[in-house]
Amino acid sequence: MQGFQERDRSVFDGASLPLMVVHREALEHNIATMAAFARDHGMELAPHAKTHMSGEIATMQLEAGAWALTVATPRQAMAAREFGAARVMVANQVVDPVGLEWAAAELAADPGFDFLSFVDSVAGVDILARHASSRPFSVLVELGHEGGRAGCRTLEQLLEVAAHVQRTDGVELAGIAGYEGALKTAPEVRKYLYQLQEAVEHLRVKNPILTVGGSQWFDVIGRELVTTQARVVLRAGAYVTHDDGYYRERTPFNRVPGELWPALEVWAYVLSTPEPGLAIVGMGKRDAPYDEGLPVPRRGGVTIVKMQDQHTVVRADGLKPGDLLAFGISHPCTAFDKWRTLPLVDRDYRRVGTINTRFG
Repeated sequence: MQGFQERDRSVFDGASLPLMVVHREALEHNIATMAAFARDHGMELAPHAKTHMSGEIATMQLEAGAWALTVATPRQAMAAREFGAARVMVANQVVDPVGLEWAAAELAADPGFDFLSFVDSVAGVDILARHASSRPFSVLVELGHEGGRAGCRTLEQLLEVAAHVQRTDGVELAGIAGYEGALKTAPEVRKYLYQLQEAVEHLRVKNPILTVGGSQWFDVIGRELVTTQARVVLRAGAYVTHDDGYYRERTPFNRVPGELWPALEVWAYVLSTPEPGLAIVGMGKRDAPYDEGLPVPRRGGVTIVKMQDQHTVVRADGLKPGDLLAFGISHPCTAFDKWRTLPLVDRDYRRVGTINTRFG
């Protein structure tokens, strides 16, 4: 437990920069906001923990009522169990023998543990079945869409896979899975959600699950799936810290009442001002995400020209070496993995805790 003097100090006292910080107030607000949205729309929330891979954040989400933790890989599922999740959903078709052996052992050892994963092929079902132990693997048959990621491309293919699950020992059919995040417009999303509902109606499953992504279109999901005869589970992940770029522009709260707050911020020194109006900042691609937009300067008049491994080139007047600059980030899913520990701070940048991540 931190003593008063340590908690009362600025996070920058004695810290080496660049440094990414997590704002506690925004983090808590976002977790509560999405938990309430899901609850108010009759849906469950299974936050995608691959965004943060943090035990501290996972605990906050579970305590706020999360139905499960979603992950992308068996290795992440192992971490989610260590975070305290009694139910883990792998939002992929699992073919890794080591991961499946682990999952089978966990299911056998703990009757209270639920493990769900996606399938979109007969071959994938058979791989699961070969690794099953005393309890069958619960599977969700994934329906994709043209140009999308994984998933059966037609209802007929999905029903063939579902039928194979139901006649195969070692697996049991739990419902339908989909991912709408790659679709560009609300009409496209509505059409896809209708196809998912149609798939659910064709299943002969008691209390089926219908799980969807949820970060960019949860408002449409909340409206369109309200009458679905299934347990609707959102797998939203990026909401937990939001951002100042990609998700700031795309959050459904731009269309419906509610608000998410950016919780991540990177601080760095100006290292050099080699030309008038040009500065080199000690923050690079190893410190902040750049795949879905560049960082967002907090100081007016600063424009990022480009990012390099350990440097960011900016245009600005009046900067000098040693100046401190703050940047918001764009795309939290590729921000957390750059840091193993991040300070949790209050409004005055006093450290009030630590966020640890489990990547690799």
